Amino acid sequence: MDDELLTTDEVAARLRATPRFVRRLVAERRITYVKVGRLVRFEECAVAAYIDAHRVVPINRAEVSLNLRRAA
Repeated sequence: MDDELLTTDEVAARLRATPRFVRRLVAERRITYVKVGRLVRFEECAVAAYIDAHRVVPINRAEVSLNLRRAA
């Protein structure tokens, strides 16, 4: 566990979001975090895991139309 602990502002910068959004992720338990006393910190791997979990891959339109024809 050699990950550097990141602050809310640092995570917000990496996600290109606001610190308020990151605090909401914490409040809703949607991202893994570490409590250091009263402070909330994030491991770099937790931020990467959050990004990977929310990655949306493009679909192949040919496969979609083929599946729609099968369903009809």
